[in-house]
Amino acid sequence: MLFFAPLAGAFLLYYGGAWRPAASTHHGDLISPARPLPALALQDDAGNTLPEDFLRHRWSLLYVGDGKCDARCRAALADIYRARELLGKDIERVQSVFLASADCCDRVALRATDPKLLIARIDAANAAPLVALFPIYENRPLPAAGRVYIVDPLGNLMMSYASDAPSTGMYDDLKKLLNLSHIG
Repeated sequence: MLFFAPLAGAFLLYYGGAWRPAASTHHGDLISPARPLPALALQDDAGNTLPEDFLRHRWSLLYVGDGKCDARCRAALADIYRARELLGKDIERVQSVFLASADCCDRVALRATDPKLLIARIDAANAAPLVALFPIYENRPLPAAGRVYIVDPLGNLMMSYASDAPSTGMYDDLKKLLNLSHIG
């Protein structure tokens, strides 16, 4: 009885809904429920058509912004690059993606930030279903929000980070996801 009473009490408190821990270990904003992104054939910065499943089969660190890529954009892409590089042996499980809304692109500056950056244009009409699935923060249009998103290997939009969020939080969350996940 001494062993089972505390166990039963903890079980009832946690699963009975009376008490749940308020703290969480993630640093970004969870998008709940996760939003499945549609498979679309978008154009890259050179005008080539990307495969429809370019956001599947690997984890994606994704930034949405204007193609001119101002200082905030470059800082976010640098954070994505750093977080990806810190993954070590898991680096191939993650891709960095820039969804450019218009005025795309200063390839030299973007490739200097991240040589493996995948750039996709979302200024065409066929990208509207994709853009509509991203949450709106602070009543700012998607390209002006300056947020970084995580997309899982199944193509689900699941987390986002504010432009002023520390990049170490993004790395910590990504490392946990990769350790717990057996996909991608």
